[in-house]
Amino acid sequence: MKQYPISKIRNVCLMSHGGAGKTSLAEAILYNTGVLDRFGKVADGTTTTDYDPEEIKRKISISTAMAPCEWKGNKLNIIDTPGYFDFVGEVMEGVRVADAAVIVVSGKSGVAVGTEKAWKYASDRKIPRIVFVNKMDEDNANFYAVLDQLREKFGKAIAPFQVPIKEGEHFVGFVNVVDMQARKFDGQKVVDIPIPAGMEDRVEPVRQMILESVAESSEELMEKYFVGEEFTVEEIHHALRVGVEEGSIVPVLCGSALTNTGVQVLMDAIVEYFPAPDEMGNIIGTKPGSDDTAERKPDGKEPLSALVFKTIADPYVGKLSLFRVFSGTLTADSTVYNPNTDTNERIGHLYVLRGKKQIEVDKITAGDIGAVTKLVNTNTGDTLCDPFNPIVLEGIDFPESVISLAIAPKAKGDEEKISAGLHRLTEEDPTLKIELNTETHQMLISGLGEQHLDIVVSKLKSKFGVSVDLSIPKVPYRETIRKKVKVEGKHKKQSGGHGQYGHVWIEFEPGETEDLIFEEKIFGGAVPKNYFPAVEKGLRESMLHGVLAGYPVVNLKATLVDGSYHPVDSSEMAFKVAASLAYKKGLEQASPVLLEPIAHVEVIVPDDYMGDVIGDLNKRRGRILGMNPQAGGMQQVVAEVPIAEMFKYATDLRSMTQGRGSFTSKFERYEEAPPNVAQKVIEEAKNNNEE
Repeated sequence: MKQYPISKIRNVCLMSHGGAGKTSLAEAILYNTGVLDRFGKVADGTTTTDYDPEEIKRKISISTAMAPCEWKGNKLNIIDTPGYFDFVGEVMEGVRVADAAVIVVSGKSGVAVGTEKAWKYASDRKIPRIVFVNKMDEDNANFYAVLDQLREKFGKAIAPFQVPIKEGEHFVGFVNVVDMQARKFDGQKVVDIPIPAGMEDRVEPVRQMILESVAESSEELMEKYFVGEEFTVEEIHHALRVGVEEGSIVPVLCGSALTNTGVQVLMDAIVEYFPAPDEMGNIIGTKPGSDDTAERKPDGKEPLSALVFKTIADPYVGKLSLFRVFSGTLTADSTVYNPNTDTNERIGHLYVLRGKKQIEVDKITAGDIGAVTKLVNTNTGDTLCDPFNPIVLEGIDFPESVISLAIAPKAKGDEEKISAGLHRLTEEDPTLKIELNTETHQMLISGLGEQHLDIVVSKLKSKFGVSVDLSIPKVPYRETIRKKVKVEGKHKKQSGGHGQYGHVWIEFEPGETEDLIFEEKIFGGAVPKNYFPAVEKGLRESMLHGVLAGYPVVNLKATLVDGSYHPVDSSEMAFKVAASLAYKKGLEQASPVLLEPIAHVEVIVPDDYMGDVIGDLNKRRGRILGMNPQAGGMQQVVAEVPIAEMFKYATDLRSMTQGRGSFTSKFERYEEAPPNVAQKVIEEAKNNNEE
């Protein structure tokens, strides 16, 4: 692939709700540029950007993939991102290195939650966008209904550049409202035709919207508009380009990726209306180890700055790092500096990726996107830069994990295989987290949804040959006591030779801190001082297991008040055993109770779903602490909920709010479990012990 100057590059992210047709659109774009001689289909598993076996099996995009191609003297770096919410981390990677976005909307199902999220991601990054209304070839497609939804949701920035032409129910062409030309599809070609009679009522209001947007772009054009002067074609195009770059105008185009109609017009619009990387302003980063800003011009002659935005763990090639060069030029066989890990990295071979195909190149210049293999100390979100002019670029803001499940091998002895496989998968996917819970002795994996974790399980099997089971994690309960008791612990053993003798009286009562409070009030040397540490040690070891269900004991105060010893037979071990005997007896008499962990939960939902969400939290034994209005018609619900009730909350909240709700949860404290819950936990513990 030849090198392009920065002004001829367009980095475009395709985003949408799941199933709107992004991958088919990427395929059509590649086909139109001559890169493909055959049009792949998602249903057949033959598309360029859905190449992972999991994507082919499930017929959905799971990872962000690159589809670079050449169109009319320009290089289009098409970044195809997944539409399903479990893979939003991949979308964050794609949108971070894009200069513009095409938001794909189905002409049948219209604006969905994923459309709203895609719009928000583009707005957050302040990048221009075009909306492409896809699936116009299908019978129930309704361009005007979709347009009304877009307008209602996103306001007056929405500007339809086209009005579809239909013959019967079939989409056969469109009127280009900007140039007032009608065009009809003739096979893969588009031919000019007169505007069909009877379409004036549809075209004129849309044309007026466009002209108003043009007029608002400058005072000079506003004056022209008010005195009734016609705008020239050049004035219209220039004003629209400025409006698109600023985000005050979002063009709406229509077509069908599957039949490849209207796609070439979209490609022309990408070149004409979207900015090149050198029009996006200077790159602002920080100096390593400080908050001082560092700046680079988007220019191939500047010092190098590049961002690794995605990592692929390839079983054959090893680690493949995808990056975008923001300034300077990255050449093969060079050394670069990673300020995030404070290491130098050797750059070997450089590639441009198209789906899974690797095209070797000798350099990647400013504004362009490439890949490199075998970086040792570089992860997703890291900067690569000139060792003599270091800079740290802004990383990628990944969403927090919302669901955790316990993972265990189906076959004994596969623990190491699981660990190695998961380590490789977390390199590839920063939204996947692994934690070994030392208390429950379970390995937990956390992700963005059940489908996300399901795919992790599939990949462990297909890539690393290990089968696993997922289960609800064990809840780390605690036990404590409610009243004060005084008990005796006596350990006496006489069996020839040295005997064992330890004797203590201990008062147990509820303590103020989670840790054991140990005191002694011994008079007259009833227990010698040198045995106090043994008594405390015996209690601390015993506290790892409570008397109800075997969970650790907290909030316990123990006071050694009396006892006796034997000058020959007493030992530290004997006093340790005596303390543990007193502990067991004391806890059984001191009204032991089970404590459950409580989470502080904050849920953000649209107003309409407030009742459902609050009702559901109440069902989970939650306590609502407050409600706070948020921007954009959203509400924040603050609650405290037992952790045992929260394991599948991410899935339930998504279905309750059609994917519009989100939440965060963190451990708050322990409190007494209700009798019915405690009873169930105690019975389960007994059954497990019997087994």
